[in-house]
Amino acid sequence: MKHILLLLFLFGILFSLEAQKKEVRQKYDVAAFLYPAYASDDPRLRPFWPMGIGEWETVMTMQNRYPNHYWNRKPLWGYINEADPTVMSMEIEAATNHGVNVFIFDWYWYDGRPFMETTLDNGFLKADNVSKMKFYLMWANHDVLNLWDTRLARVNENNVIWTGKVDRQEFEKICKRNIEKYFKHPQYYKIDGKPVFMIYDIPQLITGLGGIKETTDALNWFKEETKRAGFPGLELQITMWGVNLNYSGFDAGKNTSPENEFVKTLGFTSATHYQFVYFTNVDDEYPNIADRAEKEWYRIDSIFDCKYYPHVSVGWDNSPRTGHSAVMRNNTPENFEKALRKARDFVDSHPRQAPLITINSWNEWTETSYLMPCNVYGYGYLEAVKNVFMK
Repeated sequence: MKHILLLLFLFGILFSLEAQKKEVRQKYDVAAFLYPAYASDDPRLRPFWPMGIGEWETVMTMQNRYPNHYWNRKPLWGYINEADPTVMSMEIEAATNHGVNVFIFDWYWYDGRPFMETTLDNGFLKADNVSKMKFYLMWANHDVLNLWDTRLARVNENNVIWTGKVDRQEFEKICKRNIEKYFKHPQYYKIDGKPVFMIYDIPQLITGLGGIKETTDALNWFKEETKRAGFPGLELQITMWGVNLNYSGFDAGKNTSPENEFVKTLGFTSATHYQFVYFTNVDDEYPNIADRAEKEWYRIDSIFDCKYYPHVSVGWDNSPRTGHSAVMRNNTPENFEKALRKARDFVDSHPRQAPLITINSWNEWTETSYLMPCNVYGYGYLEAVKNVFMK
């Protein structure tokens, strides 16, 4: 009997330790934006990148297009096809082993149909270990200019190839499709049971739908449609940057602001950033930028009624596309790790909201803001995430 009790006692200790380890792994939701342009089997990418490897072409040909340029990054994993489920399985394994447990897919819709969806549909959702990772969508509803095409990127013309604007009919088509296809997927990321859906460009949304009143009505319809699908609601997330908040005509009381009233009117319930470049000067040293970012988190938290989830960018330098850029300097893995600790402290000080941190990004190579291992820092950025959120 004593032996049985001892075994039960030891089993209880082991069970407790395993539960604690599981709790540590799941304490924070670290979500990295994923840009789905690094695919080899999407025919709609070829007009921009005719080699057939997506925007890897921009990375691969950088030194050919700009000989002796300082930018010379190479992926340690090679020019992989992220729309291949085997490849994505490897990426999921690497991400989750280093503390990244959510991918936020940049999601596009142009010319009446989805664009760059193969990485999500054929790669991520068909990976054999997809159950390890959550995902949600950020609707990147901006116009497509000639910036993606390396043959035209240096031409100083804002030629609109596709517009991100949609009317009400198209909007409802998009929402119904995403509810059925993605929100109902067991790996879709939810907060309090509500699917999270992020919208990138609010002016585009408002212009396409016909005005603020019409946009508010459309977003309310979207929330109700999500409820009709069996969810308790919709976690509607705004991409926080100046362009998205620059609207007049909203009265503010003593304890609020026009920007807050604008966000409340549209019905957004949470916010995060997409990139440091959207709210501060990035032609600077990374520690200075990270300090300004931290101040911005707390400023937003004090002004807006919606929940704010802190954002950390790995870096910024989009010269692979155009040959020149503002450059975020000294964005070493060590300095990146310090910024992540600031974000973790912010989350810890807000225990009543989801423990969500967003990172730009998993793979924005042509903007030099990626977690994936490279020839310069190796696995340094991923190790930084692991040090902060898993150790």
